[in-house]
Amino acid sequence: MENYLHLVKRAKHGDAEAFAELYAEIYENMYRFALYALRNTADAEDVVSEAVTDAFASIRTLRSAEAFQSWMYQILLHKCKDKLREYAKKTVELEDYMLEEQQAEYPPLEETEALYVRKLFFELPDEERLIIGMHLFCGYKSREIAGLLQMNENTVRSKESRGLKKMAGRMKGGTR
Repeated sequence: MENYLHLVKRAKHGDAEAFAELYAEIYENMYRFALYALRNTADAEDVVSEAVTDAFASIRTLRSAEAFQSWMYQILLHKCKDKLREYAKKTVELEDYMLEEQQAEYPPLEETEALYVRKLFFELPDEERLIIGMHLFCGYKSREIAGLLQMNENTVRSKESRGLKKMAGRMKGGTR
């Protein structure tokens, strides 16, 4: 842990190698999170790259060395939200044969449900979304998330449970 904090402090002073070491430890999980959120490998790579670039450019503003990972995930989360907004604004006309191929590969109901679950996920408050994402998509345990976000472990479990219940309630209620 002491080495980790030392790396963050070095990175805050502009040490690119220290930042690269920190980034290397969380890249896979950041990519996994982005890939789940966007379901597009190129866009996931792009948002992770943008998040890292922005983080490196503004690392001097990081208040607490212990908050580095949660800070990185917050930046990534905002990049994913921006990309999803961009998706929503795009309208693409599909030829009839393309629609038929897509419907054969992805039945409409499942695709609609998947999009709806993703929509519900991104409607959650940032903190709940971050906790759920770190647990489900990155494999962090409550204890690890608590450490990263500097929270009580019970609070992490409570916020995750609350977020999942909100999503389940909306799915059952059909509030689309």
